[in-house]
Parts: sequence; C-alpha cells; structure tokens
Amino acid sequence: MLTSIAGRAVIVTGASKGIGKGIARVFAAKGAKVMLAARGAADLDAAVGEIRAAGGTAEAQVCDVTDWGSVQALVAATEAAFGGVDVLCANAGVFPQKKIVDLSPEDWDHVLATNLKSAFLCVKACIPAFERKGGGRVVLTSSITGPITGFPGWTHYGASKAGQLGFLRTAAMELSRYGVTVNAVLPGNIVTEGLEGLGEDYLRQMAESIPLKRLGAVEDIGHAALFFASDEAGYVTGQTIVVDGGQVLPESLDAMNEI
Repeated sequence: MLTSIAGRAVIVTGASKGIGKGIARVFAAKGAKVMLAARGAADLDAAVGEIRAAGGTAEAQVCDVTDWGSVQALVAATEAAFGGVDVLCANAGVFPQKKIVDLSPEDWDHVLATNLKSAFLCVKACIPAFERKGGGRVVLTSSITGPITGFPGWTHYGASKAGQLGFLRTAAMELSRYGVTVNAVLPGNIVTEGLEGLGEDYLRQMAESIPLKRLGAVEDIGHAALFFASDEAGYVTGQTIVVDGGQVLPESLDAMNEI
C-alpha cells in the first residue's frame, strides 16, 4: 500500500470533467484536500458537489490556466483554503480535431496555450508554495498522442503533449532544489465526455485496437497520478508512465489478430 496522502493539499486543473475530475475523485477518496480548477463554474461546482457527497474534501476555483494572474490566484486560494500546496496535477487540456489544411494559427495558439503554456504557468506559480512546504509533487497529464503516436487532425494537440515532456525533463532538474519531483502520465484512449463525442464507431474501433480490448477509465489515470504523488515515488522524477491498455504495443493489425 502507498503511504497515506490524507490531509495533503492537491490542485487539479481541468477538473470539472473527464480525466481531471477522475484524478480529483481518486485523491479525495484517499483523504487529500483537493482544489478543483476549471473555466466553467457550473460544471466545477457540480464536480465538487459529487466529491463532497462521497465524503471528500474539495473546493472550487474558476481559473483560466492560460492567464498568469488567474493561475497565481488559484495557488493563493489553495494556500488560503488548505494551508499550502503539496501536489499539482496539471491536467487541463483541449483536443479539437482539425487537419493542418484547415487549422488556423489561432487554433494552434489556443491548443498550445491551454495544453503546454498552462503547464509552465502552473508549475511556476506553485514554486513558492512548494518552497514554503519544503517539497512537493508535480504530475502532468500528457498523452500517447504526440510523444509516441500520431492521429490525423491532432498535430496541434500532439505537439503540445510532446512539448510537455520536453518541459518536464528540465523542470525536474530545476525544481529538485525545492524537493519537488516532476513526472507525467501518458493516457491512451480514456472514456470521457470528450472522447464519447467522437462517436460510437470511433470508440469501438479504438477498443478493438487495444490488447486489453477496452478503453480506460478516468480512475486509471488517477491511480497513476496518485503513485507519482506518493512518498514511495519520492526518488522518481523526470519520468513518464504510459496508461493505455497496451495500445502502443502491436506493430500491425495482424499482431492484434494473433492475440
């Protein structure tokens, strides 16, 4: 069993739905105090309500993770509510599907700002809080798309997720002086509202291409993040873990037919 993280203060961005909401639920179920951050107040309040109804401790902070002032306010609110920041789960992200020929510079900038710039802003804003605490954990939600695989329509998304890994390796070095580790979870296809929006055919085809023959649950990502946040992972930094049901393993469709 992992050392209890009960009572530790955790920020989860993009926490009003999908993977972020799942991460927040996992941490809250283990007794952590969770600050959920997102842009939409209604969905955010609903997510906090669910966690509280299950007996967890959670607060909400409306935050635009692309805006430096908004991110600083998030960290300040967390310190005020919970007495500090122990864990940052920088999860916020968008993945609008659009091929290069149709992709505008503004589309590109929006995705890079939401997915990549936000990771930098959130980490930077947490450094003083981590220093006051004498240590901390950063867990980035990257993806298999970009660092390992590609998919038409997601050049901007893939670039942002690969960029997160370039960021984390040097960030892990720089934040080591504060006793902070920086790691990333690379999800495969996880069942979320966004993924469901791609349609039943997409979901079925993706499940068929995964050795475990199913899509992942948001809790699968939450548990990986929980490990990186644990005392047991205290000597792990600058690393990644793929959580994809084996999706990246087959070298061809024939390989899947042999299972």
